[in-house]
Amino acid sequence: MKRIVVGLSGASGSIYGIRILEALKPQKEVETHLIITRAAEKTLHQETETTVQEVKDLADFCYSNEQIGAAVASGSFLTDGMVIVPCSINTMSSIASGTTSNLLTRAADVTLKERRRLVLCVRETPLHLGHLRTLATLTEMGAVVAPPMPAFYQHPKTIDDLVSATVERLLDLVMLPHSKTKRWDGI
Repeated sequence: MKRIVVGLSGASGSIYGIRILEALKPQKEVETHLIITRAAEKTLHQETETTVQEVKDLADFCYSNEQIGAAVASGSFLTDGMVIVPCSINTMSSIASGTTSNLLTRAADVTLKERRRLVLCVRETPLHLGHLRTLATLTEMGAVVAPPMPAFYQHPKTIDDLVSATVERLLDLVMLPHSKTKRWDGI
């Protein structure tokens, strides 16, 4: 059984988090642990017609961001990694500085200190020098920074195609390849 922690923060791009959970839900060999921030709940409401409860129902376990004593806050709770999608600049900055004032940033900190895979789908543009330095710091700490950059070599026809390609790439990065992923096979 693989355990993956999925974090949703308040950045735009709630659909990516929803789609990650939807992709993992039918996989019986994957156990998902969801942390959703209050800002993510508000963004979800603004961007989608999906309710917070519907998102929570996609996960095997769900924690309040204030639940700092949850299992995912401890390095002794074994996971195979964590993906924060979308990841806000605030969350990114807190993780880089080691500020663990909520469950999302604590779980990310634990993931890094235990040398597990942490994937941050940072959703912001443009980036100033402080953002870029913080992203470099996170990379030096072992995180994988994976902004949701659409790929066009697959000839997407819809927004859903673009979202799917990004979600499939994020699943690759947490070592859970999706069976529908279209692979580049050269020219």
